[in-house]
Amino acid sequence: MAPSADRVPQLMTDLFGWLVATDAHPLIASSVFHYEFEFIHPFADGNGRMGQLWQSLILARWNPLFADIPVESLILEHQDEYYAALQESTRQTDSAPFIAFMLRMILDTVTSSTPEVTPEVRLLSVLTSEMTRLQIKEALGLKDDEHFRKAYLLPALEAGLVEMTIPDKPRSSKQKYRLTDKGRQVMARHGGGKIATNSRHGL
Repeated sequence: MAPSADRVPQLMTDLFGWLVATDAHPLIASSVFHYEFEFIHPFADGNGRMGQLWQSLILARWNPLFADIPVESLILEHQDEYYAALQESTRQTDSAPFIAFMLRMILDTVTSSTPEVTPEVRLLSVLTSEMTRLQIKEALGLKDDEHFRKAYLLPALEAGLVEMTIPDKPRSSKQKYRLTDKGRQVMARHGGGKIATNSRHGL
């Protein structure tokens, strides 16, 4: 049973407030939002499509590659499992079963439908402005500094895709990095930043 219509405005306000305030990982937060949206059931029809759209928007805001990943198509192929996961979460009053289902759909979609790209091109996809090493590394979801430096940053610098903002002081604490003209051209060929990547490199 969906909540009564008079409760929908407040429930949706609470849900959006939670989304703004939560520190949960976007993969988890988007799945929770999707489940809660379906539970509230704010529309007479089309709630499934709207919930999937919201999840895609939340994920794309976190990482642009999700703008081109057709998670909805895989859900359509597993629609019975989708509804079963919703029902199980409702039965348990716990969104965990639905989160697990959605994470599996996302992983399956990424690994089956997206080509692998080089680490330095992945770096370009998150370099939306002048950013520090730490900001870039965090945007890529990486933890190991040496791996980030050797596999991502140095190749991008050597290829002329990225440049330092303070080139004469490479070790400056104020050092940041930005795209070069060559880097912007590479990004344009990859669809303006919507880069698809294999899950082994960064979900």
